[in-house]
Amino acid sequence: MAEPCNVVVLISGSGSNLQALIDDLHGAGSPARIRAVISNRADAAGLSRARAAGIDTRVLDHTRYAGREAFDAALIAEIDAFEPQLVVLAGFMRILSGGFVRHYQGRLLNIHPSLLPRHKGLDTHRRALEAGDAEHGCSVHFVTEELDGGPLVVQAVLPIEADDTPERLATRVHHREHLIYPLAVRWFAEGRLRLGADGAMLDGAKLPATGHLIRT
Repeated sequence: MAEPCNVVVLISGSGSNLQALIDDLHGAGSPARIRAVISNRADAAGLSRARAAGIDTRVLDHTRYAGREAFDAALIAEIDAFEPQLVVLAGFMRILSGGFVRHYQGRLLNIHPSLLPRHKGLDTHRRALEAGDAEHGCSVHFVTEELDGGPLVVQAVLPIEADDTPERLATRVHHREHLIYPLAVRWFAEGRLRLGADGAMLDGAKLPATGHLIRT
């Protein structure tokens, strides 16, 4: 049996997507193993989730570095000590430098709470409601130097309901995030998902611009 894919997860907060990954990837037959969880905040609740699962944790306080490039260089050194094939952003609230993104090109995934390319950035649930969108959801994508702009891997699509508030919509979207992020990580770990010259590839075929769509 092949060695599992080494994964490092970066977090800044509660770590709910981290927990979904821990739950999905546990067990001897998993195609991936989370080698470490790294946070830029010592009070990130997700660190406790990692420790409870027996996963190594590290904290790098970004305020202790002279700038983004210095922090990212230190972060790269911490990550690479665990020899990951994949780095997963799970609520990591830092804009990454171009050098960091290029260092992990093709092995850096992010999840975003909207149907990209709509509603890049923050406050996506309120913005979707204010825009009168009929659908909303979440997207897993490869990270490139364009903020929230890398090739899409998979999107979960759900209808916006008449009684949705930003808070209710956020809860509904979170449930979908916890489904599609482990799926994308498994695809990568199994060698099915790769970033090609023309975009994201699944099972050797180029994915559509929307990624693989899952409607719920």
